Amino acid sequence: MNKEVFAKTASDVVYALDHMLLGIADLDRGIAWILEKTGVKATMGGSHPGMGTRNALVSIGNRQYIEIISIDPAQKQTGWMAALVQNLDVPQLITWAVSTQDINALSDQAKAASYSTEGPSSGERAKPDGSILQWRTLRIISSLGNVIPFFIEWGIGIRHPSQDSPSGCRLKAFRIEHPEADHVQNMLSSLGIRTVVNPGRKPRLRAILSTPKGTVELQ
Repeated sequence: MNKEVFAKTASDVVYALDHMLLGIADLDRGIAWILEKTGVKATMGGSHPGMGTRNALVSIGNRQYIEIISIDPAQKQTGWMAALVQNLDVPQLITWAVSTQDINALSDQAKAASYSTEGPSSGERAKPDGSILQWRTLRIISSLGNVIPFFIEWGIGIRHPSQDSPSGCRLKAFRIEHPEADHVQNMLSSLGIRTVVNPGRKPRLRAILSTPKGTVELQ
């Protein structure tokens, strides 16, 4: 794989990549899969009330992390994220999140560009230690699929999930592929995201990690 076509997110993204979402229907299977591939065991995050999902987390350095997200059997399967993961037997990168410190301004920017949006919406979950993690998200509704990220603004004073998740993995490179690569790239640029979008037969996210077990590719 040609590493030059990967966008180094730490330097090339104006709104920095916050986390990647690795979807699978069953969380325990996702945790076991990541452990087998990387040698790092994800820590339980918690449930997303009203969304039908729950997660586990692995830090990949630089205030970035992987969110293994699955169906929460204790909830009804509601929400767009639950719909993405409910039939996944094998872990798959389903979308990604970009951090912002002013989600209201970003929402105004998206609307000015005539993009359909969902949010900003407030969310929270209880962490295993009982503390509450809070955030706001903005989703761009697009026919281009989930290679278009959603945006997240973390609550004031929160400890970023990457800071208390198991370490040992580092993000080396991140790649977006799409049949309409130029269209995707233009849309991302208009939202303040500078990265390379590569032509591909289908929409796909790919990430290269350095791990205790060597180089691992997620897609």
